[in-house]
Formats: sequence, C-alpha cells, structure tokens
Amino acid sequence: MAYRTFTMSELEGRAPYRLLTGLVIPRPIAWVSTLDERGVLNLAPHSFFTVASADPPVVQFTSVGRKDSLRNVEATGEFVVNLASRSLLEEMNTTATTVGPDVDEFDLAGLTPEPSVHVRPPRVAEAPAALECVVHDVIPVGNSFVVMGRVVAAVVDEAALDGDRPREDVVDPLGRLSGSRYVTYGETVTLPRPE
Repeated sequence: MAYRTFTMSELEGRAPYRLLTGLVIPRPIAWVSTLDERGVLNLAPHSFFTVASADPPVVQFTSVGRKDSLRNVEATGEFVVNLASRSLLEEMNTTATTVGPDVDEFDLAGLTPEPSVHVRPPRVAEAPAALECVVHDVIPVGNSFVVMGRVVAAVVDEAALDGDRPREDVVDPLGRLSGSRYVTYGETVTLPRPE
C-alpha cells in the first residue's frame, strides 16, 4: 500500500475538518432540542456525539462554534438528545438550516414538540428515542465546545425495544459521513469479545 501523510498544521482552511469528518465515520447524530431563556424552541443536529460515561450516565455532543444549542444549554442547563431515524432524514436536515435564534426549528421542519418528563426542553415526538439531559460540563476545545449532559431519563418507543434493550433495526439510526452523505442501518456483524 502507498500512504500519504497529512500534517495538520500544514493544511489550510477547512481541510483538517474535511479530512477528520471523512475518516471518523459513521458518526451518530445528536439531534439536540433546547429552549432559550424566553422559551423559544431550538432543534439542531450535531454529528460529533457519543457516550462519555455509563456511571454516571453522561453523553456528549460538540458545538462547532458558538451556536444556539450551546447558548441555550449554557443559559438553562438542560437539553434533550433526540435520535434521528432514517424516516426523519429530511426533517433532521431541515433543522440544520442556518436561521436566527427566534426561529422555531420544530415548526420549520413540521415536527411535534412533546413535553419531556424531567427537563423543560421538549423532545421530538416523531423520534424513536430521546435522552433528557442536565448539563454536567461544557468544555471549550479550540473553536468548539464539548457539551456533556447527565442523562436523567431515556424515553424509548415501546416498538423499538426488545425487553429493556433497544432494537437498532427499529430505531434505524442515521449516521453522518463526510459532506452531505449519511448512512443508515445496514448489515450487522456479531463478534463476541475474546476472553
């Protein structure tokens, strides 16, 4: 094989971003719903998202730049991570539109805000699952902010459960690739961890 080395400090503009988001794939999407201090709804996808801790249960998403989601989380201390399924691709993409902070993305995308159980921001009623979170920490990293949220409740559609375990084939999660490309649930390979 022939390899090429990309020295990050020598890349210009958005080249490091394009390279990293083309290699670290697929990335799950945190479809984050928040409220601002006046009660205006915000809903935006963030494709830098993962579990940070199981005990305590903490998830994290990254705001690249200071966006409405971040400002609302800092102001109110709460947010909801909705899981976007394949059937919600168009709506999720619509909520990525750059609009002013007074625009309600739920309304923009034709989605239904459903009251949460433990936090003020609503969840997306059409989503198969949602994680209600309170802010654990916000960590600045370069031009980004890692938002860590302690999960206080997980709301999961009964149809997407096998006992108490989520069924990924029913959740049918979206994953972000590079550019405008997404991947959906596909072939699953089961391989037990070695002892």
